[in-house]
Amino acid sequence: MINLKDALLDRFLRYVKIDTQSDPESHSSPSTEKQKNLGKLLVEELISLGINNAEIDGFGVVYATLDTNSKKVDIPKIMFCSHMDTSPDCSGENVIPIIHENYQGQDLVLPDDNSQIIRMSEHPDLKHQLGNDIITASGTTLLGADNKAGLGAIMTALEYLKKNPTIKHGDIKILFTPDEEVGRGTENVDLKRLDADFGYTVDGETLGSIENETFSADGVEIKIHGVSTHPGFAKGKMQNALKIGAEIIAKLPKEILSPETTENKEGFIHPTDIQGNVEFCKLSFIIRDFDESGLLEKENLLKEIVEGVLKEHNNSSFEFIVKEQYRNMKVVLGDHPQVTENAIEAIKRAGIEPKLQSIRGGTDGSRLSFMGLPCPNIFAGEHAFHSKLEWVSVQDMLKAAEVIVNLAIIYEERA
Repeated sequence: MINLKDALLDRFLRYVKIDTQSDPESHSSPSTEKQKNLGKLLVEELISLGINNAEIDGFGVVYATLDTNSKKVDIPKIMFCSHMDTSPDCSGENVIPIIHENYQGQDLVLPDDNSQIIRMSEHPDLKHQLGNDIITASGTTLLGADNKAGLGAIMTALEYLKKNPTIKHGDIKILFTPDEEVGRGTENVDLKRLDADFGYTVDGETLGSIENETFSADGVEIKIHGVSTHPGFAKGKMQNALKIGAEIIAKLPKEILSPETTENKEGFIHPTDIQGNVEFCKLSFIIRDFDESGLLEKENLLKEIVEGVLKEHNNSSFEFIVKEQYRNMKVVLGDHPQVTENAIEAIKRAGIEPKLQSIRGGTDGSRLSFMGLPCPNIFAGEHAFHSKLEWVSVQDMLKAAEVIVNLAIIYEERA
């Protein structure tokens, strides 16, 4: 159905060249002003499509509405959301996208760093991409398909609907967010301004996938207050906060409960940062599980480890701070089964086998669901995200755009 390959490709290549990396240490909103550069561009493009109410607010959130062209008055208002930022885990500056046309299964050696090689044996989804066009970065940065593939798919679907007014649809709401990668994508979203009934994030991986379940997530910050003194006279006095922090990390389970040892529905305890000196050390962790009870168990285990280490350092102390990040969207989506069912039907109409699955992560849809906007996640085609080996298929992005169009049709049909 979608016949806008060149338009989608042009968009995507322009989007990934704009550095939109977010910053987990920043307290501003958005965390980096450069994210607004892409937001402003998207607003200009939306207006050029004839969507005149597109705007970006002071927090870098983009809102727009493609008005209904149907005579039906009871069509649910559906929203499509993608995030504009890229991960802090890998550089997003000076991205050089490379198109590998008509992929035939060969290793993709990235030219600016020949040690960066995308092999089919390590990326099994490439087996389904023979004959397709694969886009990578050049080897020194991430690509940014997470989530600029979603942006491209949504914009292309909007263009298709504008060019084909005989396709009837209700109000279609657009939400482009900053700071999703640092867990703050929905922090400043105004749901009244958005005015949607149901939503879909377009931020998934494999062709045909729809995710209606995510991790539940907490962050834990451990502050160690040690005892500092002159190292030449420290015997029996000094209690080095950095060493105490290192002991805590060393006592974490090594065969279980870590990202590198878990899969499927298994949760984990993951240290992400350590900072400090002799007197003070701060440890940052993320805790993940599909059930809140599992989160609590892991947080209690971590606290027991900290308490055990601090017993050996009787003049030192600690603070254990838990911050809720997001919760499993399935709790909300279970009350609105039609949202997932309509997505499954939209994927089938695109000639794809739907893959209903859980995601070992979270999306803006997790928080939006608990804010009152039920919002599963559909595929955008992105792979190996947060790394220099990130890649995406042009054909998969086009299929994501087709699914978006199909969803608009289905909601109008079933109203």
